[in-house]
Formats: sequence, C-alpha cells, structure tokens
Amino acid sequence: MTALTLSTSGAATLRADALVVGVAKGAGSKAGGLVVAPGAEAVDKAFDGKLATVLETLGASGAEGEVTKLPAPSGLKVPVVIAVGLGPVPAKDDAYDAEALRRAAGTAARALKGSKKAGFALPMESVEDAGAVAEGALLGAYAFTAYQGGENKLAPKGAKSGKDAKLPLGEVALLGAKPRDKAFKAAAERAVAVAEEINRARDLVNTPPNDLYPESFAAVATAAGKEHGIKVQVLDEKALVKGGFGGLLGVGQGSTHGPRLVKLSYTHPKAEKTLALVGKGITYDSGGISLKPAGHNETMKCDMAGAAAVFAAVVSASRLGLQVNVTGWLALAENMPSGNATRPGDVLRMYSGKTVEVLNTDAEGRLVLADALTRASEETPDAIVDVATLTGAMVLALGNRTFGVMANDDAFRTSIHEIAEEVGEASWPMPLPADLRKGMDSPTADIANMGERMGGGLVAGLFLQEFVGEGIAWAHLDIAGPAFHEGAPYGYTPKGGTGSAVRTLVRLAERTAAGDLG
Repeated sequence: MTALTLSTSGAATLRADALVVGVAKGAGSKAGGLVVAPGAEAVDKAFDGKLATVLETLGASGAEGEVTKLPAPSGLKVPVVIAVGLGPVPAKDDAYDAEALRRAAGTAARALKGSKKAGFALPMESVEDAGAVAEGALLGAYAFTAYQGGENKLAPKGAKSGKDAKLPLGEVALLGAKPRDKAFKAAAERAVAVAEEINRARDLVNTPPNDLYPESFAAVATAAGKEHGIKVQVLDEKALVKGGFGGLLGVGQGSTHGPRLVKLSYTHPKAEKTLALVGKGITYDSGGISLKPAGHNETMKCDMAGAAAVFAAVVSASRLGLQVNVTGWLALAENMPSGNATRPGDVLRMYSGKTVEVLNTDAEGRLVLADALTRASEETPDAIVDVATLTGAMVLALGNRTFGVMANDDAFRTSIHEIAEEVGEASWPMPLPADLRKGMDSPTADIANMGERMGGGLVAGLFLQEFVGEGIAWAHLDIAGPAFHEGAPYGYTPKGGTGSAVRTLVRLAERTAAGDLG
C-alpha cells in the first residue's frame, strides 16, 4: 500500500521524485485559457510566473484527466513537475469540487508508477480537499500484482520479468495540508483506512476464482476480524442445511466448493443505531445449468463484488471507530453446472419458509441474498442495505459507471443517493413498480425467481423486497455496471475491480453514527 504523509516542506524545498500541481480550464487567463490552480504558487514562481504559458506551449489545456510532464527549473528540489488537469475553473468564490480533486490525484498517482515519492501540491484549502486528494492518490496508486513476478525461463537473457515491473507510487506527500492540525490529520487517517479497505476489496474482486471461493473468502474475513476486533461467524454447509438456507444451498450445490454465510459484527459500546449490510458473494458465476453464452464468463470472478464491498465497509467502520453497530452478511456461493446443480423448474424452500420456483439458474444472486436478507432482518436493525452485481438490465439502463438505488422507503432511497453523490460514486434512484410483481407469480411455488424481461433490474429488486422484515428500512444497490472496469484506467479507477459502493456504505455508517439519518 502506498504510504501517505502530511509534509511540512514547501513545494520549493520538498525532495521527491516529482511534484504534482493542478491546472484548469479558464477563459479569463492571460495564457489563453489555462489556469494554474491554488497550491502551485511556489512552482509557478520557480517558472518566473510563466508555468501556464510553458504548459500551453506543450499542448496542455487543463482538461480533466490530462497529464503533462516537464523538467523542473533550478528553483525546485524535484527533477520533474507533473501538471494534472482539474477540468473547468470553479465559479467565482467556489472551491474545486472534491471529486475533481480526487480524480486528478488518482490520475497523477497512476502516472507516477515506479516512483518512490511524490509531492502533491493540489488545491487543499479545506479538510475536505485534503481528504479528497489523499483518497484519490491512494486509490489511483493501486495495482494488483499478486500473480505477477514469476520468472519467465523462456525469455531472452536480460528481459524484464514481472518482478522487475514498475511498482506503484511508494509515498504520497501532501503539501499545504497543515500536518499539525488535528482535523487534517484525522482526514488523512480516514483516507488511509478507507482507501486500504477499498483496495482490499479490489484485490478480492481481482483474485482468480480458483483461489477465491466461498471457504477461502470466509477465511479472509475471519483473519480480518481477528486483526480489527470484529466478531466473525461462518456457517458452513452443515450449518446451512440445519438452518434451512435453501437459497444459498440451491445455488451452491452444483459446485465442489460449498456455500458459506459469513456474519461480521462490529459493535460500539455507545452505539444507538444498527446497520445491516448484505453482500452478494458469487465467487464465480457460470450461470449454472442456464449457462452463460460465450463471451460472458470471462469476468464472472467479479460477481462477489457486493460481498467484497460489505466486507470492506465493516472493516472500515471498525478502523474508524464509528459510534454505530454495523453487521455485515456475506452470502457466498459458486454457481456451477454439474449433475448435482439446481435445474430450471426446481423449487427451493428459502430460509424465510417461502418457496421459490427457479426458472433461470443464472438469476442466482437474488436467491442467496434472499436468505441473507431474511437472516439479517431477524436481528431487527434500524436499516438494511444490500449490495450486488445483480442484473445486466441495470447496466443497460444506467451504463458502466452508475449504480441503481432501490428502496422500500423513498426518504431512505434519497439519502443513499445523496450520500453516493457526496462521496463521488455515481448512482441513480430507481422505482419498484408494484405492477411488475405479478410477473413473478408461480403456479407451483410462492414466487418465481424471474418475472418480466423488461425492467429486469426492478423485478430483481421487487423479489428481494419480499424477504425484508416488516417495518425495516431497506435499500438495494445494483452495482453490476461500476463494480468491474474492463476499459483503460481513468482518474482513480483501475482496470478490473473498483471497490464500488464501499465509500457510500462507509459514509452511510458515519452519518448514522452522527444521527443524521433519524
């Protein structure tokens, strides 16, 4: 993990491999539109006040995601200056948006791969600015290298092996973040805790399914529980059979790796509220007997991203010492086709006692979540939020970067949406139309696991709602789009697992601890 420090050095005296400054697009500047952002005054002075002119000569425009490298002048102790685009200059008297700072820091951190230390002189006029820059840099510096570094015996002599590949940026030094101020120190500590857990969630999502399966995921959670003072309970196959968890057992019975239900309990002695977080943890989703078509299986190791997010959020709450009780439920199974797999047409008796006719074994996430939601409801938490890479329909509706938010309470749904936007996670509130429920009527069982094709993401939400305890506020986050990024990295978002929804869940826990959710 990249280290984070609040530097006492100024931009002119810092010794590092590079210095990062921000530039923005602004029509009123003498340089024809490029504006040097606050924090870079000492760097601009070292360029005799002509930093913007030099950057424009090199083609810089200040656009978001743009990186321009240039040799540092003699007035600086660093050899390289990196100017990163922040996008449009804020309106008069407005500060730079936290998400713009987060993305710019992430972009710069990615560009600094292989460097040992870099100073970040981006706008940090407030505690929130410092937290955003720290978080963005730590997330942007992420790299999944667990399976790299093996020696290629067939490579030509002198060729680089994985172990010689460039490592992530070693240290982020924040300049201008007031290292002796308690609020700034707290913001930095929070950024480190949350970023480390997001990156742990990313690691889990990126881990190949031959190494990450229900039992091994449960082992990771158990180890983390011991490290961070979280109580962990793991229900194995025998316990699931004894408890009547028909959804988890039905999905997992086709695999040689049996299902697990993992309960993570973080408690605070002064807590007045309890949050229950439920995560879909399909460690590999082949579709089961309803096998996915060619081209749709390759990334299905990511189908446990909801459980990874819940796991990361509970550990974050513990590390931050939040005054709220947070319980995480990881519904873990591997969905495989075999002679023992659940068939379309089978009927499962769920933990709630309801029976479900399985019309499509590739609609398995809602089955494991249903059991976990019922079990979580038994403890009567103040609110339940489930997180899942649940439906392709949600990707069709909202694209690859936005997750859908559904809920049984409009005010709660609005709160979740606002929290997600506040922390920089794109989301959109979605309805649960009652008329779509009829499509899941079954002549054989209490309900079918499929309904109308149109509005499939909403149908899935309606199915889950059936298993939430009466009177409990509940929200469902369908992160099927943003959980796994297949394109080129951007901002602080890497290729592969993203850690989607962790920041939203952590901020929800913080707000609940502060009494901001009623």
